Amino acid sequence: MLDIEVIEDPAAAEASLDPIRTRILMELAEPGSATQLANKVGLPRQKVNYHLKALERHGLVELVEERRKGNVTERILRASAASYLISPAALASVAPDPQRFSDRFSAFWLLALASRMVQETGRLIAGAAAAKQPLATFAIDGEITFRTAADRAAFAEELGVAVTRLVDKYHDGGPSAQGPATAAGGGRKHRLVVALHPSLKTPPKASPETPSAKEQDND
Repeated sequence: MLDIEVIEDPAAAEASLDPIRTRILMELAEPGSATQLANKVGLPRQKVNYHLKALERHGLVELVEERRKGNVTERILRASAASYLISPAALASVAPDPQRFSDRFSAFWLLALASRMVQETGRLIAGAAAAKQPLATFAIDGEITFRTAADRAAFAEELGVAVTRLVDKYHDGGPSAQGPATAAGGGRKHRLVVALHPSLKTPPKASPETPSAKEQDND
């Protein structure tokens, strides 16, 4: 089972978005049968089997084993991944293209870059899994608070300079740099994306001591 499976096929994406099938995928984080699932999701076994066949047809669930019980063979299934992510490739004709524009300060360009990252990383994960090879990746995630917009701009400028210096230091600009991702006798190309955006605001929790508006109206 993969930790995350990136769905590229539009039909598979459509199948995964059905609320009942989403629930089934969640329940199949642990192997189970149609009978077991029927008890959990509150549907007839025949209806659960219908959804399972659709998910299995798109490779979103996989057969773990078959158990013989009298004249009946019970199929034990499991989700193909613990979590799923729909790739922009599923909407290829309208997927964002980072090459259409390039603006370091554009939130839309940042979104287009993130979209491309999902698509490319999903394919890399699938290829590495098929080849039974590890995939070399690296990521940094954190938060930083800027006192002023000027501080944020200064940070972005210094970060850009630092990244450019590191790229100049380690980038192999030899003949293979213009060739395929992996060239004979050359290095392996890597994608570098550095992102900075405001953190989402967390809604304040209501204090248990604070009366609601309705309670205040009744006072």
